[in-house]
Amino acid sequence: MSDLADSYRYCGAVTAEHGRTYHLATRLLPARRRAATYSLYGFARTVDDIVDVDSEGDAADTAAELDRIEAMLRLCFYEQSAIGSRVCPSELQRVLPAFVDTVADFDIPHDYFFAFLDSMRMDVPGTPSHRAEYETMSELRTYMYGSAAVIGLQMLPILGTTGRVDEARPHAAALGEAFQLTNFLRDVGEDLDRGRVYLPARELSAFGVDTDLLKFSRRTGTTDRRIARALAHLISVTRSVYRSAEPGIAMLDRRVQPGIRTAFVLYSRILDEIERGDYRVLERRAVVPRRGRWATALPQFARLALPSRRWGRDERRI
Repeated sequence: MSDLADSYRYCGAVTAEHGRTYHLATRLLPARRRAATYSLYGFARTVDDIVDVDSEGDAADTAAELDRIEAMLRLCFYEQSAIGSRVCPSELQRVLPAFVDTVADFDIPHDYFFAFLDSMRMDVPGTPSHRAEYETMSELRTYMYGSAAVIGLQMLPILGTTGRVDEARPHAAALGEAFQLTNFLRDVGEDLDRGRVYLPARELSAFGVDTDLLKFSRRTGTTDRRIARALAHLISVTRSVYRSAEPGIAMLDRRVQPGIRTAFVLYSRILDEIERGDYRVLERRAVVPRRGRWATALPQFARLALPSRRWGRDERRI
């Protein structure tokens, strides 16, 4: 039990270090669901980091590493234990007990995680599925299904719904996409440094923007007005995805709605910060100021403090 508790604590630390906005919002979740959310984040973040670091070296080695991770997952899911940790990368060993426990406890479909690994393979240069750029939004959505939409779908069993799960799924998938599109807009410069452009080429070209212009602006620390106009358009597209996702919040268990609402608002405010910074994402990273994060979260904490017979008891297994 101590190994499992340590694993959950480690996943919480990973979430706090790498996802400040996300971590703040998850503090509004009941304890068991919060811990489960940390375990999923810890797994996804660790695999993503392995791909980012290893893809700078030999692509074949990185692809083989992803194959080993997939084999490890299949073994763990079959055994319903972290037995596969002995063959997984060391970076995953501390995450795996909490992750496997969460997947089994909430009966999360395993295919979601294999779809995630398929999208990670698309980030590895030299592999058959690699994509450094995406021509259309439709092509990007193929990538985002495994890298973002399934994250929202994984969360549904943890969060719980008040009605039919199949009605909530499209909204959960849209929320995952909205969060990732926000990340793509915020991280254009960092992604360029890794040899990737996630913003669809056709959307950019409509404003006279191509990869060479993005690289020039990154290198010189300037933002061409054509880039600003393209980003403004893509922010509008992303906000439309948020609008598609929003009705799903009311379909969730009442106890988790404040946390998801907070994440929804805080992440969408990153778009506001990009606009407020005159679209200079190639020079600096847009973040919601700490004061703004707490101003959003505190009313939701207060809401949770109100008694409600319908909310029931908090789960405290971890």
